[in-house]
Amino acid sequence: MTVLAAGDVSPGVLGFIVVALIGFALYLLIKSMNKQMSKIQVPRESELDDSADGRASGAAGDRAGGTDGVDEAAGADGADGADDKVVADKKAE
Repeated sequence: MTVLAAGDVSPGVLGFIVVALIGFALYLLIKSMNKQMSKIQVPRESELDDSADGRASGAAGDRAGGTDGVDEAAGADGADGADDKVVADKKAE
């Protein structure tokens, strides 16, 4: 029986190729992730403050009889109105 020394066993070319492919796949994954992250539009603090002020004035407009921009045909919950037919059918019964 042959006994191998610690220096005689190595991963070889196949091990190198597998590690290189995993590294290349990781590179492509990180590159794609960075591309997707750059597409996200994060509002700045000043924009958040402006929108909060706009919501407060929109709420005051609701009390005065105005609308807050929600399409009345879509319903109060902002849905597309598909469930309105179901409600109308139930009322007809």
